[in-house]
Amino acid sequence: MAKPTRLLNSLHTREEGITGLETAIILIAFVIVASVFAFVVLSTGLFSADRGKETVFAGLEKARGTLEVRGSLSVADVNSDGAITNAGADTIVFSLANSVGGAAVLVDPAATTNTTVMNYLDAEALDSDVTYTVVKTLGDGDDLLETGELFEITIVEPAGSTLVTNETFTIEVVPPSGGVAIITRTMPQAIDLIMDLK
Repeated sequence: MAKPTRLLNSLHTREEGITGLETAIILIAFVIVASVFAFVVLSTGLFSADRGKETVFAGLEKARGTLEVRGSLSVADVNSDGAITNAGADTIVFSLANSVGGAAVLVDPAATTNTTVMNYLDAEALDSDVTYTVVKTLGDGDDLLETGELFEITIVEPAGSTLVTNETFTIEVVPPSGGVAIITRTMPQAIDLIMDLK
């Protein structure tokens, strides 16, 4: 009877090594889980930073492609009939420039792709992609509107539209990339031959 008791006692006395081994295994498991968690957190942070960088560059690209109106906008009643109409070939004229530090923007009415589009809106008409002409007031002669250049844009009043006194109209200048320049003006109380709308 003494032998089995001694055997049991000897088993209980040698548990220190097994307990240390179990503790080491658990500690190693915690280290592995912590390192995997740290890797996931770092990867997510790097991915978020990369996405943030892409967003900033997209915003800069959009801002760099923005056009702006320089000076005032003029409306001409070519046939002196007291209204601005397509039948009288009446025109709207304004000057476009690149925003400060902007990228070159194609302003070519003959181009069918990747060019600036003009949209017209008033109380009677909505005309997308109106016909316009360009006079290169300042520049190197090509169709790219670059920093320091100035293009004069002339739009003939769209068909089906008649601008009369106190009427508001809007022209949207839509470049291939970048922000849309919205020009909104109100006609004066009397129609003259040439009107300067600030």
